[in-house]
Amino acid sequence: MNDFSLNTLFYFLNALIFNLCISFYLMSALQWYSYKFKRIIFHYHKPLWHLYFLIIPYLLFLNFPLYSLFYFVFIHTPLLYFWNKKIDKKLVFTTKVKVFFLFVFIFNALFSVLSLKFSFLFNLLSLPFAFMFLKIYELLQSVYFKRKAKTKIFANEKLKIILITASFGKTSIKNFLYELLKDDFITYKTPRSVNTLMGIIKDINENLKEDTQIYIAEAGARIKGDILEITRFLEPQICIIGEIGNAHLEYFKSIENIKNTKLEALSSKRLQKAFLHTSTQKSPDTLIELYDEKLLEVSSTLEGLEFKMLLKENEESFKSKILGAFNAQNLCVCVLCAEFLGVKNSKIKEQISKIKAVEHRLEVVAKEPKFIIDDGFNGNFKGMSSSYELCKTYKGRKVLVTPGIIEVDKEENIRLCKIINECFDLAIISAAINAEIFKNELKIETIILKNKAELIEILAKHTKNGDLILFSNDAPSYL
Repeated sequence: MNDFSLNTLFYFLNALIFNLCISFYLMSALQWYSYKFKRIIFHYHKPLWHLYFLIIPYLLFLNFPLYSLFYFVFIHTPLLYFWNKKIDKKLVFTTKVKVFFLFVFIFNALFSVLSLKFSFLFNLLSLPFAFMFLKIYELLQSVYFKRKAKTKIFANEKLKIILITASFGKTSIKNFLYELLKDDFITYKTPRSVNTLMGIIKDINENLKEDTQIYIAEAGARIKGDILEITRFLEPQICIIGEIGNAHLEYFKSIENIKNTKLEALSSKRLQKAFLHTSTQKSPDTLIELYDEKLLEVSSTLEGLEFKMLLKENEESFKSKILGAFNAQNLCVCVLCAEFLGVKNSKIKEQISKIKAVEHRLEVVAKEPKFIIDDGFNGNFKGMSSSYELCKTYKGRKVLVTPGIIEVDKEENIRLCKIINECFDLAIISAAINAEIFKNELKIETIILKNKAELIEILAKHTKNGDLILFSNDAPSYL
């Protein structure tokens, strides 16, 4: 093989490995942040990772287009491998990701050939072109699948769609409501935390059966217009807008913006009934009912929940195994919605008494030898502080494992620290994002983890039988 062909091979391999390494890191980061470039530029929580996996590779590739191959093969690729092994939210190879890597390979081959005739800098165009063609592919795909899903739901004349949105509690309301309706109607709910337009479209096309009578859909938002887009697509007959708080305040900038975005759910042309939390600041009318005003009395212990509420102007009592006083509001709106759809009061009470905790939401994992509660999906001040007050009633030693509240201002976590000081004996801080605040504000014994992998060892060393351990909120390692 002559020098020219050997150099050609080196250039091709170097460009390919460079582009694949950058692609792997970028797609991992984008997947964490809902595929928003703006978020991984301005809201990224580990900027040093950009230095290691973006900036340094680009500088080396630009300055040593041939010889940097040795760096990418023997240093960068192993670093990326061990980095990926260490993080807890690994890249999921969805169809979208696979298509992107296919585009990367195709354009890498194309621009490698062009670089031989013009400039090696052509190799840097592989990723921009891959992202551009991925966007075109997604647009074409979304138009087709959106039309298919729209046709499917409107072909079912008996189908009633319930849209649920809130700053927090959406998934709990969805799951509770499903339990109240599933015996009286052919009911289906969006799985897990599927709450984006494309996620809902995919779910309808793949999972919604033709004879479904009730479809319960959860709607999330990161920017103004997200809820409106979902509402215009589904045109739900029933809308539930839960409590408005400062979750994702980092993106919306104000509570007012969050509220207005959630209220976009009321724009459905087919709306028959809406159940709203008073934090929406809407007034009740023939369509709108303020559900938390119906609650009269709430009692919460580590054994369960009891509450009284007004139902058709009558006082009704309910008992549940669900933990947390805040869940009384979530159950209350489900009771009102089920009653509106014609479920009998006796059946509602029976179902509420049997409802189990939603996974990772004040879920009792074990009572002996240690009382362990998993509240990993509860990430707002009201829910977290309520669970802390609940744990305060435990007679033994109380241990908290938490990263604090994510995507809120500093003052929110300072407020949380005051409650932690009153309710726990030991706090284990599981992420770096709020570590400085906890270090300054907590007065109880505190352990700040350098790495989440240390948690099991720390718990074994610092907890004993009879302790209550609450896992409150969760933060992936990239935070």
